Amino acid sequence: MERHIFIVSGIPGAGKTTVSGLLARRFDRGVHLEADIFQKLIVTGGLFPDKKPEEEAWRQLRLRSKHVAMLADSFLENGFWPVIDDVVVGLRLLDVLEDIKSRPLYFVLLLPSLAVVEQRDRTRDEKHVFDIWGHLDEVARTETPKQGLWLDSSAMSAEETVDEILRRTDEALVE
Repeated sequence: MERHIFIVSGIPGAGKTTVSGLLARRFDRGVHLEADIFQKLIVTGGLFPDKKPEEEAWRQLRLRSKHVAMLADSFLENGFWPVIDDVVVGLRLLDVLEDIKSRPLYFVLLLPSLAVVEQRDRTRDEKHVFDIWGHLDEVARTETPKQGLWLDSSAMSAEETVDEILRRTDEALVE
């Protein structure tokens, strides 16, 4: 199978970090690129998208996406299977698809029910973000361009989700 880049998206709590890590481990030379880590590289002056000033927060989000894309392209060029883990919903998908130069490119949008996302968030030890980001579920479902594989993973374990992604990879292909 030809090496390619995967983007695994979904709102916070959808399972994208867990699924992305497991998916990357399925390949002989897999790389998990967790976009939030790139934001944390900014040690002073960093702003997540919910912070003010909004213009600067969104500029940093765009910068983060560009750097993740460059690294994914570089890993692919050097024989690896990059799996990007990021909240790519709404029209932001178009920017990310433009930033990544390599093809083929596969996009998976994890869409568990909002109730499942809220439950997962409550059981997480490290962070609780549903109250901040739960509204993105509507953005994901109504404003994201209909590209790639949209997957309701509500009733699936992370391993089952990865199995389903690999079974349906052809549906995830984007132009």
